[in-house]
Amino acid sequence: MAPFRTLDDLEPGQRVLVRLDLNSPVEDGAVQDNRRFTRHAATVTELLEGDHRVVLMAHQGRPGGDDFVSLDRHAEILGEHVGREIGFVDDVYGEKAVDAIRDLGAGEALLLDNVRMADDELPEKEPEEHAESDFVRTLAPEFDAYVNDAYSAAHRAHASLVGFPLVLPAYAGRVMETEYEANTSISGREFDGDVTMVVGGTKATDVIDVMNNLGDRVDTFCLGGVAGELFLRAAGHEVGYDVGGTDLFDEQWERNHGTIESLLEERGDEIRLAVDLAYEDDDGERAERDVGEIDEKTESYLDVGTGTVEEYDPIVRDSAAVFVKGALGVFEDERFKEGTVGVLEAIAETDCFSVVGGGDTSRAIEMYGLDEDDFSHVSIAGGAYIRALTGEPLVAVVALEESAGA
Repeated sequence: MAPFRTLDDLEPGQRVLVRLDLNSPVEDGAVQDNRRFTRHAATVTELLEGDHRVVLMAHQGRPGGDDFVSLDRHAEILGEHVGREIGFVDDVYGEKAVDAIRDLGAGEALLLDNVRMADDELPEKEPEEHAESDFVRTLAPEFDAYVNDAYSAAHRAHASLVGFPLVLPAYAGRVMETEYEANTSISGREFDGDVTMVVGGTKATDVIDVMNNLGDRVDTFCLGGVAGELFLRAAGHEVGYDVGGTDLFDEQWERNHGTIESLLEERGDEIRLAVDLAYEDDDGERAERDVGEIDEKTESYLDVGTGTVEEYDPIVRDSAAVFVKGALGVFEDERFKEGTVGVLEAIAETDCFSVVGGGDTSRAIEMYGLDEDDFSHVSIAGGAYIRALTGEPLVAVVALEESAGA
């Protein structure tokens, strides 16, 4: 049972302030549709069908970035997914926004402009400080309840995420609820069989923290990506170095090699490393090399090899649960998709509990035509997913928990 109130606890006909995470890629100035709109549309639809007056908050980019844009297009895209018009006001909490909120009728929805345009939003402060901000004090009296559906931003101590639960009854939306349940299941759920984690990505610290936090819950860690190369270096192989202008390995090695070496020594039986790696040859084609045959690293390795996929495949298929954090290679380039997609295909074909997340890894499912329904849960969270796996509290989830216990 979730440790916070959900939409099941919300009385109908309320004035509801809802925090979503619609942060999306912006290409040539155009906001791109993605699964975040699809997921949040379910929460918005449910609220509208409950005759609530629904006011939505979301962010896009950060001040100064090319993707820091208004949310007018977000309202259009979300409306397409909801199947009804989502109003928009180019204001966050000024007079124009308050007037639009007061004009809203039952069963209608309004999206405020990019919440990060408000000066009070971004500073990382204690919830009590945010609750006293002009932003929160101005909007809160206009509502009966606050709903947080932005699990993927739940690690941020921003005003729209942690300030309102102190001054309004707070509830979790459906995305928040399902993400929380799936992403905490590895530490709180019992599985009838082996638990495997496929761990990749570019940040060794994330991998180390996950392994330290979940070592007693996971039977096998299958490694790839930059982190996997650093573990290979610790195992004595001539990889895991920066070459050709890369800046991914040596600095991380200096900070983490002692911990990596200790993990290999203490948990070597649980850790599976790549047996071959893929690179781009002189003709621009994918080529592979056995790790044991590498005497010197002279090119960038962009994926695990097919031999590694063959070794990881039966481990995945024999598991009762598989969790994926980070990609095993640069899957965005079709030449180097084999590691990430090969493992995802094995998971999809296996009757196991599975959670895929971490950065952009879940995008590979859509890019290469896999069926999302073949996985138990595909997370839209990055940083929050990592923190859930490493046992760090998510400040916005804590705020919901404290509101429920108040």
